[in-house]
Amino acid sequence: MRRAKLYRYSLPMEAGIVLRNQRLKTRDGLLVQLWQDEKCGWGEIAPLPGFSLESVEQAQQGVQHALAQWLQGASLSALASAFNAMPSVAFGLSIADAELRDALPQTGNYACAPLCHGDPDALYQRLANQPVAKVKVGLYEAVGDGLNVSMLLEALPHLRLRLDANRSWTPAKAEAFARYVAPALRSRIAFIEEPCQTREQSREFARASGIAIAWDESVREAGFEIRAEEGLAAIIIKPTLTGSLTRCRELIAKAHRAGLEAVISSSIESSLGLTQLARMAAWLTPDTQPGLDTLDLIQSQLVRPWPEAARPLLDVSALEVVWQR
Repeated sequence: MRRAKLYRYSLPMEAGIVLRNQRLKTRDGLLVQLWQDEKCGWGEIAPLPGFSLESVEQAQQGVQHALAQWLQGASLSALASAFNAMPSVAFGLSIADAELRDALPQTGNYACAPLCHGDPDALYQRLANQPVAKVKVGLYEAVGDGLNVSMLLEALPHLRLRLDANRSWTPAKAEAFARYVAPALRSRIAFIEEPCQTREQSREFARASGIAIAWDESVREAGFEIRAEEGLAAIIIKPTLTGSLTRCRELIAKAHRAGLEAVISSSIESSLGLTQLARMAAWLTPDTQPGLDTLDLIQSQLVRPWPEAARPLLDVSALEVVWQR
């Protein structure tokens, strides 16, 4: 016997969170809870404002239609794969299906690359035993970014950094950044995610600077093909923006065949979604630390806690049920 329940949530964000020039005050999304016989599976469907093409309202309409078909006997994995235009729906349904089938291993990789922000002294203490960390660049002046990255690398000789520019630099700004990172330090930059506004500009930056790059937004664009390239170190997989679990697995496998690293990364999901991404990372990218250090951006956890996290946990009984059968 099959049953389904769909919840909607709205969790307050920490003050000052800005995504693509818009302030995000709440993280809004849907949770799907499925039962088949004695088994239960959860999935999170959380379009990210400024990044996802679908809204929460559109996602809700789509998932309700899919669940109605599933209750009549349709395959959930097949339904998920049909939602190419709504990646958040495709991923949420497919991860719930994986839990139902015991296909998502329980072991998670919770040793995430920390996101660097806040008081420098506290940050250095936090990074003292971390092999890799992430820094957002491109929000301010490129020269300042170069100086900050250099200071981190010089102060913590064991540390490697992943940088994320979100295509924010012109070639001149990217060159200015590189000028302020000593050549001896550049090899400790694991990669910069999409430093420039076009792929060719990013490739040229990598060739000129010797700093490796990673594809992030490119991975989700039509016609993109994963292949080994000079200066390319990794691809970034954000399942909420990418699509079904099957699609994510295909991309990770292609990256590994090309000799590239694949990094599973957050789209600011709730603690429930983050724990599922940690389990995916342990399963599909066991030798790579995932980029999931976004729990502290939301004021409370949801349904499933992140291990040892101090944030309050919101139980499912506090959520609005928007659909059930």
